[in-house]
Amino acid sequence: MVARAYTVAFEGIEARLVEVQCAVAAGLPAFAVVGLPDKAVSEAKERVRAALAAMSIALPSKRITVNLSPADLPKEGSHFDLPIALALLAALEIIPKDEVEATVALGELSLDGRLMPVIGALPAAMAAAEADRALLCPKACGAEAAWVGATQVLAAASLDQVVRHYTGQAPITPAEAGEVTRARLTKDLREVKGQERAKRALEIAAAGRHHLFLVGTPGSGKSMLAARLPGILPPLSAAEALETSMIHSLAGLLSEGGISRDRPFREPHHTASMAAIVGGGRGAKPGEISLAHHGVLFMDEFPEFPRAVLETLRQPIETGDVVVARANAHVRYPCRFLLVAAANPCKCGYMTDPARACAKVPICGEDYLSRISGPLMDRFDLRVDVPPVAYTDLDLPPSGDRSATVAARVIAARAVQTQRFAAHPGLRVNADAEGAILDEIASPDAEGRALISRVADRFGLSARGYHRVLRVARTIADLAGSAEVRSPHIAEAVSFRINLGQRA
Repeated sequence: MVARAYTVAFEGIEARLVEVQCAVAAGLPAFAVVGLPDKAVSEAKERVRAALAAMSIALPSKRITVNLSPADLPKEGSHFDLPIALALLAALEIIPKDEVEATVALGELSLDGRLMPVIGALPAAMAAAEADRALLCPKACGAEAAWVGATQVLAAASLDQVVRHYTGQAPITPAEAGEVTRARLTKDLREVKGQERAKRALEIAAAGRHHLFLVGTPGSGKSMLAARLPGILPPLSAAEALETSMIHSLAGLLSEGGISRDRPFREPHHTASMAAIVGGGRGAKPGEISLAHHGVLFMDEFPEFPRAVLETLRQPIETGDVVVARANAHVRYPCRFLLVAAANPCKCGYMTDPARACAKVPICGEDYLSRISGPLMDRFDLRVDVPPVAYTDLDLPPSGDRSATVAARVIAARAVQTQRFAAHPGLRVNADAEGAILDEIASPDAEGRALISRVADRFGLSARGYHRVLRVARTIADLAGSAEVRSPHIAEAVSFRINLGQRA
């Protein structure tokens, strides 16, 4: 007779249900795992054998065959240990078969029977809920998986505890959702001396998720400004936290017992490969743009990134998702992130300083920033020059609002947008608006329309640039508490749009 258990195989953030079939038949003693397993899955039989031996359970002198169905779906990872062990125990009639079949299980077995944490518990819980089954996972993954409230999550510390649960000796108490509360960031905007225009741009970017490009000499405070952006962003909503955590679960980043409401802040080095930024590699894993979903992707020294890497950002910025296509995988990951890019004005960094600039000014700046293509530059809503700060200014008292004050204004603007897009499930912030919805929410008054028309004629705004000005103006109006987009809002949005082009 065949005993069955269930687990999952991952395709991106989707978890596909896998049936683990186990048959114990007469024949030469053997233990075979079939169904397109990788090396880690094939080695599961040795871990299962040792874990059962630690519980004083001896395998019979028969032929044991474990099939992972569907057999044409690649199976990767060590989380197949627990379901294989459950199917085998059910086939040996040690635990009830019907209760095992009502559970989706995942977990890695140590040689003494302890259950080790694995990646992907959150997507597995989603798959279990869709299949109307409970989830059995290692104890370290229980708080994370329990966020999916539609299914019961059983978190066990060892295989022995699992057996006692199924035999009714000591039922496992369902796990409760855990939330990681980190210490709030102490980096405050008031610590940045001067740079009031850049601070204003940060506030607008945070309120409407508008992409921001900072250009300034070394030491002018670009990285310092970007590091303070998470402190003014609102916390993740429950739905956003679940989406983001599913990606982080697959990447193995949820190791603190639960998920966090803090927005992710990713800052890859400029030597990162395309697979590291966009996703791919072995198993088509998520890249930095997906790990920054609903958060911030800060790319310092932006022109130093490989040209191919920069060009791959164009499509994800527009669509909010990325498709990692490989010969053996075709995976879609969400990536709605706020891109903050920082760059020096030229290779030496001092093009705007007459005392320190090189002899090739202004050609050096044009050559350096030309590494960023026009279509990619067109996707930045806010472009800000960050001037150098004189050392005498460092002794001045702090200026501007604190991060908490700015964050309150950002949260209020986000609340307005949440109410505005309540009837549109795919839209959350002004940066997502397009087409008829953008025309409805961001149509300027007559004076503002005349102003943007003159700007379009004078500076050659593209259609994308025109729409991005309207989105930024809508966010500025939200921050000002205005129901309509007026001429001053358009003027400020245009000033951030044409700044770098005017300098060139």
